[in-house]
Amino acid sequence: MKKLVVISGKGGTGKTTIAGSFALLAKEKVLADCDVDASNLPLILGVKPIKEEPFSGSQVAVVDFDRCTECGICEKKCPFEAISEVNKIDPLRCEGCGVCAFLCPAKAIEMVPRQSGKIIEAETRYGPLIYGELAVGEEASGKLVTAVRKKAEERAGELSIPLMIIDGSPGIGCPVIASLAGVDYALIVTEPTLSGIHDLARVIALAKHFRIKAGVVINKYDINERISKEIESYCGKEGTSIVGRLPYDKTAYQAVVAGKSIVQFPESPLAKEITRLWQRVQSIL
Repeated sequence: MKKLVVISGKGGTGKTTIAGSFALLAKEKVLADCDVDASNLPLILGVKPIKEEPFSGSQVAVVDFDRCTECGICEKKCPFEAISEVNKIDPLRCEGCGVCAFLCPAKAIEMVPRQSGKIIEAETRYGPLIYGELAVGEEASGKLVTAVRKKAEERAGELSIPLMIIDGSPGIGCPVIASLAGVDYALIVTEPTLSGIHDLARVIALAKHFRIKAGVVINKYDINERISKEIESYCGKEGTSIVGRLPYDKTAYQAVVAGKSIVQFPESPLAKEITRLWQRVQSIL
């Protein structure tokens, strides 16, 4: 099975717009939305959830009041000030570090799994979609991305589907690393702004570190062609190919408002270029 991930160094570059378009253009595929902090692919594709399962990626401290001697050690030593009134634990402050359980002389504190989010299996008009929703305040996004990908791979195996399209997380942190791991190709979406160049450099470096073959698409290249040329020059020096240049197109906003993919507006210049981009990516895969 081939694995394609669409990523970007920053949010708002058009990553999900492109991933959602590929979802319509590809024939047989399983889709995975690994932007678990804000899954937007379901908004474009129109989903029918068929199964949900809780995900636990962290722990929380729980006090056994029958054993607690109210010595106050846990309250004094908690590095996150999550314990007050000797043994009252605030689950929103608790980071699951386990210091209190380790130091408690009465062994009255236990670390138990905490639900960090959920994994959702859904059907769309264009194929199966697996996505995750991280709970508010949780930090186990990388672990949840890995779980979403594993579930998508299992689904692809069950259906003998040869392609997985991953809508990755923005940035270069843990969820992006989890999105990138073991893929066949990474399509990096950037835009012609100064921050776009900076963030592109970081994500190219990340892909190189993990030895992932990558190509770059410049979205809205025509809003600043001077910086677009700088991006092309930088990619040339880094040995990273430019696989597409997408024009600014107001139809993209109409598509977002309508909850549709841009390629459902076939007369749009952007839709035509994304279709050509998909053909290039397909040949690379």
